[in-house]
Amino acid sequence: MNIPVSLVLVRFLERLGVQSIFGIPGSHILPVYDGLYDSSIRSVLVKHEQAAAFMACGHARITGGIGACITTAGPGATNLVTGIANAYSDRLPVIAITGEAPTHIFGKGGLQESSGEGGSVDQVALFAGITRYHRLIERTDYLASVLNQAAGQLLSDTPGPVVLSIPYNVQKEYVDDSILDALALAPARVGTPVPAQHIDASVELIRSARRPLIVAGYGCIRAEARAALDRISRRMNIPVTSSLKAKGAIDERSPLALGSLGVTSGGHAMRYLEQEADLVLILGAGFNERTSYVWDKRLLDGKRIIQVDNDASQLQKVFRADLALQADLAAYLAALDDALVEQDVAPRETVDVMDFVDRAQQDIDDAGEAIFNHQFDHVKAFYRWLEQAFPDGLVMFDDNIVFAQNFYRVSAKDRFFPNTGVSSLGHAVPAAIGASPTTTRPVFAIIGDGGFHMCAMELMTAVNYDIPLNVVLFNNDTMGLIRKNQHQHYDDRFIDCDFSNPDFGKLAQSFGIGHTRIETADDLRGLDDRMDFHGGINLIEVMIDRDAYPNYSSRR
Repeated sequence: MNIPVSLVLVRFLERLGVQSIFGIPGSHILPVYDGLYDSSIRSVLVKHEQAAAFMACGHARITGGIGACITTAGPGATNLVTGIANAYSDRLPVIAITGEAPTHIFGKGGLQESSGEGGSVDQVALFAGITRYHRLIERTDYLASVLNQAAGQLLSDTPGPVVLSIPYNVQKEYVDDSILDALALAPARVGTPVPAQHIDASVELIRSARRPLIVAGYGCIRAEARAALDRISRRMNIPVTSSLKAKGAIDERSPLALGSLGVTSGGHAMRYLEQEADLVLILGAGFNERTSYVWDKRLLDGKRIIQVDNDASQLQKVFRADLALQADLAAYLAALDDALVEQDVAPRETVDVMDFVDRAQQDIDDAGEAIFNHQFDHVKAFYRWLEQAFPDGLVMFDDNIVFAQNFYRVSAKDRFFPNTGVSSLGHAVPAAIGASPTTTRPVFAIIGDGGFHMCAMELMTAVNYDIPLNVVLFNNDTMGLIRKNQHQHYDDRFIDCDFSNPDFGKLAQSFGIGHTRIETADDLRGLDDRMDFHGGINLIEVMIDRDAYPNYSSRR
């Protein structure tokens, strides 16, 4: 049966399992929107296209499925760039459908034309460096090939964003819908066994170690290998620290959890790595700038190293390993777990991690290196309240990072999504909106006031669609990280960091959402009785002194 290309695209998205699509319509994409009218896909009207891409990213991160966004040509597409770059950096399967002017006006200067002809913006070139696949579809004779290649990238083991731009007239052309039946829409994932010699080499390195340490990266979470990681840690008495992005790779409230490793952390894991570990298993972690303390060579000096990653380009990128292995983390950890049992490898030397952390903290305090002083006690109390108030778990999208990294212990029931990727301000709120309808757990967006100004109106998107959301807004009337750096490194020569905020209570009232303000730990009393954190939309304002700075420096 012949159907318009616009409807083929909608049915393609349906077959990919897309549940929601976020965007703003425009005249050049209305045929696809018309196809969405009778679709099972929920379309969500956002306030800005950048937020549409961030929402698609949030949806993809929490579901593991494909996130989708849709815009018109010209500014609609260009506004997607930062969000698509975020998906590219985080290797998220996000598809963007963008309109384009009709092909018959290419090169003539048509309204919002972005074909790259006649001096117009080249929309395809714009996305070339931040997508796994992008295509301007000018004809229908290769449509099936384009859709197949797009699906292949979205469903691969190492996915990334796809952008398809379709001229208005091509959307209205008719093609046989049988092209959908020929598409390869099943994930092309073949479990490859890990070579036995590599597992045996890993076992021998562990057997010969006195105090091994696991550095878990996001690869462990992406591979759904957390259960195997936890079994190995407990059976072998191996402490675990994580990269920021992998916070929660094991339950951080467990006795072998050292918290996360990195510049903005309190330093317990760093000290254990430097002072105690003789073997380091780096599993799915890139050992980037944050995790490595700006590639401090002292961290790994004198250590034996096992590195496992599904991406060969990450192996030995910044250090030499005794064993470097490209492998799926789930397959590797399952095989290693079995081998440790079969070869009767004894547990490693018992480590009292909590005692080590207490002693390390005392040393940190004595040296005046504590990352937070008493001015942040109410912030710490807030995160402890979160742990107690939601024992069945919560979902947290975090733009602020430094507070949750140090104060919140991610449990096995939580999902924690820090703002990594291109680390754009204003990410947490739209990402949380994209994720919220897919979970029964309460969803929190953690954000500073500077970032909130970039996405505040997306609260109305949540209101318009009755999407539960809790926004935790740290209010200090400044771009906190910038002010901290100008204090530490530029002799308090503050420029373009301070600003005035509106009355956020009145702003929340105008949105018709809940609001509370936290200035001291006492303000947390009865908070869960005052607000509906599961089904409501709330703005929780946490006040911080403008001149209170976390005591860390990225220039270590």
